[in-house]
Amino acid sequence: QVQLVESGGGLVQAGGSLRLSCADSRRIFRTSVMGWYRQAPGKQREVVATISSTTTTTYADSVKGRFTISRDNARNTVFLQMNSLKTEDTAVYYCNANQFGINYWGQGTQVTVSS
Repeated sequence: QVQLVESGGGLVQAGGSLRLSCADSRRIFRTSVMGWYRQAPGKQREVVATISSTTTTTYADSVKGRFTISRDNARNTVFLQMNSLKTEDTAVYYCNANQFGINYWGQGTQVTVSS
């Protein structure tokens, strides 16, 4: 069953912006480290950004200064604001929750950046 649901993906031109959302239906949000990962065809899944329950954030070097991760505990939702998008950002983006060392994954949302 799908327990994390992503939305907000789509097709944008290089330099544009998208905002991804992930809703947690398992009631683990407030005690979980939330993250966004992405996977392009033929490549390994890689971490894009994470945010802890205390709002400590991490970012992949490739997205620093362009992407911002945030969370709204009242709505059990995590966001990824993506600005200055590049063609190399094209991938399926997955929401991740890690609670007590256990990982949960969303179904993914496609982000395509055109030149």
